[in-house]
Amino acid sequence: MATLEPRVYLASQSPRRRELLTQIGVRFDLLLFRNGDRADPETDETPLPGEAPEAYALRVAAAKARHGAQLLALRRLPPRPVLAADTTLDVDGEIVGKPRDDADAAAILQRLSGRAHLVLTAIAVAHQQRVETRLSISEVRFRTLAPDEIHRYVASGEPRDKAGAYGIQGRAATFVAEIRGSHSGIVGLPLCETALLLREFGYPV
Repeated sequence: MATLEPRVYLASQSPRRRELLTQIGVRFDLLLFRNGDRADPETDETPLPGEAPEAYALRVAAAKARHGAQLLALRRLPPRPVLAADTTLDVDGEIVGKPRDDADAAAILQRLSGRAHLVLTAIAVAHQQRVETRLSISEVRFRTLAPDEIHRYVASGEPRDKAGAYGIQGRAATFVAEIRGSHSGIVGLPLCETALLLREFGYPV
């Protein structure tokens, strides 16, 4: 009798996270949540009053994984580990997430210009009433950005739906003077931490 290949669920709409999981040979099925006006309250990404960036990222990632595991039962899907993640920036201790609009994206990029910030990506795996989290913290330093560079980048549309209003794997790579930490974590899924955490749940990666 053939043995079924091990698989996990990825609770994320990010194409970058899909590419990173594929890169390390993890087989997965997508587990998508509702978004927009119909978004599930369990996956609300609104920061709590006074919440620190590290606590925020870990809480949101765990909530996504936990909610994903609950959906498996509701949808009568095969029980497997659910992997979720959340990426945010820590700028002077302040949570900086996805831009509200193009004007907000430009303001965020101007704030990041010529200085360093932290990129926090939390991952969580939920399976059989167990939830475990890990946190990757990387430092990114931008060179000084000219106003016309920021304008052109925002006009490209790339900053939309990205924490900190930029994607290091895209055009914004030209803004980055130095990084310390995990490149894949900055993109949105720290592969070292992800592989080790999946192993704890019995996935052979």
